[in-house]
Amino acid sequence: MKFMKLGSKPDSFQAEANSIRYVATELATDIIVNVGDIKFYLHKFPLLSKSAYLQNLVTIANGENSDEVEISDIPGGPSAFEICAKYCYGMTVTLNAYNVVAARCAAEYLGMHETIEKGNLIYKIDVFLSSSIFHSWKDSIIVLQTTRSLLPLSEELKVTSHCIHAVATKACVDVSKVNWAYSYNRRKLPEENGNDPNLNGLRNRLVPKDWWVEDLCELEIGLYKRVLITIQTKGTLSDEVIGEGLKAYAYRRLPGFSKGTIQCGDAAKYRSTVDTIVCLLPAERGSVPCNFLLKLLKAAIYVDLGDAIKGQLIRRIGQQLEEASVNDLLIHAGEGENMMYDVDAVKKMVEEFLMRDHIAEMESEEGHEVQEIRKPGILSDASKLMVAKLVDGYLAEIAKDPNLPLLKFVELAEMVSGICRPAHDALYRAVDMYLKEHPGISKSERKRICKLMDCKKLSVDACMHAVQNDRLPLRVVVQVLFFEQVRVAASSGSSTPDLPKSIRDLNNGSQRSSRSANTNTEGDWDVVATAEELKALKEEVASLRLANSRNGVDKAVSSKMRGMLKSKILTKLWSSKGEKGENSGSDSSESLGSANMEEAKSTPSRNIRHSVS
Repeated sequence: MKFMKLGSKPDSFQAEANSIRYVATELATDIIVNVGDIKFYLHKFPLLSKSAYLQNLVTIANGENSDEVEISDIPGGPSAFEICAKYCYGMTVTLNAYNVVAARCAAEYLGMHETIEKGNLIYKIDVFLSSSIFHSWKDSIIVLQTTRSLLPLSEELKVTSHCIHAVATKACVDVSKVNWAYSYNRRKLPEENGNDPNLNGLRNRLVPKDWWVEDLCELEIGLYKRVLITIQTKGTLSDEVIGEGLKAYAYRRLPGFSKGTIQCGDAAKYRSTVDTIVCLLPAERGSVPCNFLLKLLKAAIYVDLGDAIKGQLIRRIGQQLEEASVNDLLIHAGEGENMMYDVDAVKKMVEEFLMRDHIAEMESEEGHEVQEIRKPGILSDASKLMVAKLVDGYLAEIAKDPNLPLLKFVELAEMVSGICRPAHDALYRAVDMYLKEHPGISKSERKRICKLMDCKKLSVDACMHAVQNDRLPLRVVVQVLFFEQVRVAASSGSSTPDLPKSIRDLNNGSQRSSRSANTNTEGDWDVVATAEELKALKEEVASLRLANSRNGVDKAVSSKMRGMLKSKILTKLWSSKGEKGENSGSDSSESLGSANMEEAKSTPSRNIRHSVS
């Protein structure tokens, strides 16, 4: 730490109790200066020779025949006045980053300018600040912190602005020129540790790009904001480095932030901090991680920043939603809500994500040509698949909420229904979880939620679970078995086996009339197989899985599957279907039968979605 010593005489200031200071000399004191609650017994001559303000006070006191003057509002209080008084006596005074601003403000208050004495205290402090303090990284930050308690004079003297400029300038310096001490307890990149194999052993990047972020966390939010804005204005640091600084500040200043909440009952205390961090976020997409944005969103909701800030964060999260995890999305609903989680916020995020995939069309006036320009943020198939899986996992979590309306579940699932997923196991898990937690839903609701799944895209393990699942409508179980049979038949190279008439009706139901389906199929959706029947189905699927895992699948396997679907089990389960006649059929507009038998045997690469009816 930089320091400056002034004066050469020994310090002869003495204290008596806690409220009296005096100079221990043979010469009697002739003036009493009251600074706050402390009385200073001093001598006029050394004080008046360097302080214009004290000259005026003493003149007034002499006219009133008084030897006592009042200084109640001096910046820095009694300690700062004592520094100035010792300087007047020529006693040794040590100035450092902790007391220099207070001394500077007190000297300004007392009028210790060059006009009173050449080389007065103000001049010497200004030289110390400009030549030493502002050249030191650590000292500049300490001085900047002390300016808060000395407002507004520290601002008027431009000490604060000079400190901010000094700190921001050093933060923006090239890392190869950083040769001063700084705090850094974060993990460095390999090349920043000098361990990058591409450097061939040359340790030419020992300083991390975000070397400055931890030291700035010591600043109060108002000063931190001004420093960050100055850094951003210089434009030399990347948005990612600025984002690292904001992350570090949030984790340091917001208790519990790393866990996605603020562990403090006084929400108003942290409102300005959260608000400022959000306002300082770089505009570039990806400058901060998605999970950090989600934590900010949860903090903004906790401190009640309002819908505008919440909407801003939701839009930014949606632009990089593929980076999120399910736990990140579990945002607790506000007070007065029956649901556990804020599903509407996640829906808005997904909507924002999908909007990135739009193609901007620009019509050219010249030649009446239409040009399609693909925006930089167009989604890749991998990103869309990640978000679809994320939504599936999120649905499984919110399905545990007994107060979650079916409509919100279905609407969110349908938002990503256009994204092709190779498997629907996660979606099946979410649907099953909802059925488990909401056993009292109606037939039409059960039908609607099961339509979200594509039975063709269930794995063998999911198929086996579905066959045993007594929460599923019988039609879903039959569809699972049907597509398992088709899968085996396709892998063996054999033709699709003949099916019972009731099963053909199920898979050709799309050709029936809608009116007929609406009046005859509603009851079929809630038909549930008995335990004995499910046990038999389970055994058949288990044998199917064993056969399918062998190196060669012969005709006996497909024959066995044909026999399974023709068995008395399925005939019994669908006997009510046959009694209604061929014309009753299944739901014509929503049946799985919209895919014919040839489509069912097509390769999995075809992006044809078969809705479950």
